[in-house]
Amino acid sequence: MFEHERREGQPFVVDVVLELELDTVSDDLDRTVSYADIADEVESVITGEPRDLIETVAGEIASRCLSHGRVERVTVTVHKPQAPLTQSFSDVSVTISRSRHV
Repeated sequence: MFEHERREGQPFVVDVVLELELDTVSDDLDRTVSYADIADEVESVITGEPRDLIETVAGEIASRCLSHGRVERVTVTVHKPQAPLTQSFSDVSVTISRSRHV
């Protein structure tokens, strides 16, 4: 991360895909994962301590998602649409997948 990025900040977009066994018959909130809680976790990482690499950001988000007991696997994509590159691009991103079984 460049110093001006730390000073001025950068916009990020994060996609999170959670894999877990779901009970699609009942309507019991205790049998799923709160996407509001996940969104809070993502926001906490994005607005927290600055990181030099979006890979590190993605890894921290994945770890936090896996800490929710029902989540078996998570795929996180961190987009950095205003990355400081001289080439034309619409998006720069990194995608990682983590599983509690690996």
